[in-house]
Amino acid sequence: MALRHIVGRRTKTIVIAVAAYLIAILFVLPYVEMISVAVRPKSELLSRALFPVNADFSNFLTIWSTGFGSNLGTSLQVAGGATLLVLLVALPAAYYTSRREFRGRAVFLLLVLATQMFQPAAMLVGIQREFLSFNLPSPIISLILINAGFNMAFAVWILNAFFGSIPVELEEAAMVDGCSRLGAVRRITLPLAMPGIVTALIFTFISAWNEFLVALTLTLGSSADQRPLTVTINDYIGQYSIDWGHLFAGSLVATVPIIVLFALIEGRVVSGLTAGAIK
Repeated sequence: MALRHIVGRRTKTIVIAVAAYLIAILFVLPYVEMISVAVRPKSELLSRALFPVNADFSNFLTIWSTGFGSNLGTSLQVAGGATLLVLLVALPAAYYTSRREFRGRAVFLLLVLATQMFQPAAMLVGIQREFLSFNLPSPIISLILINAGFNMAFAVWILNAFFGSIPVELEEAAMVDGCSRLGAVRRITLPLAMPGIVTALIFTFISAWNEFLVALTLTLGSSADQRPLTVTINDYIGQYSIDWGHLFAGSLVATVPIIVLFALIEGRVVSGLTAGAIK
């Protein structure tokens, strides 16, 4: 019976491992295809081979001459600005609603959740007319405000849940030891809520980084360097031809900041789970 149990466990482990590798391969294959096309010379674009015979990396070099670097900087400004604005507003809002019982609290949270149902595409015309009437000096500011607004609801809800799961007694113990309310939040609550903060950060940054429709509408008539990457990459798709090399090379470069972001903040999730201590 013991041998059968051991064999059964090993079989289950092998099946799970094989399934995991198959799923991983399915997710990796699109990126392999993107790399293959990005380094494929024009003479081999119609080839059915997975990898080109004569790889050509010139697309990754010539793409910068099209102003791609300025567009990369614009996307970083929009995504970074929207993420910072969301965290600055959502953190105090979520903390207060999780720690204070006040009249209309449930209605407030319900209204916050209701804003998540509105999509930018449904209000695109109104958004464009509104921000044109503001006469802002740059569409980048408009994109930061819009992306922050449409990601605020999720951030407030996820942070509210994390703050609510942290016992208030931890803050009270810190205040007994001499910490102020703000000090207790900074030293105890925020480190313990770090997984939620990172989740809100990642969600907002990726959402703002990938946003296309509003960016395309609000940057019409703007200079090329004020367009984010999503709009610029779309420009490689012409009416009669498609610049496949630059299209896939630009798409690969656009994934690098997301990978770097995950690499930088992955450790914060683990440290947040273990930070703070009960005396």
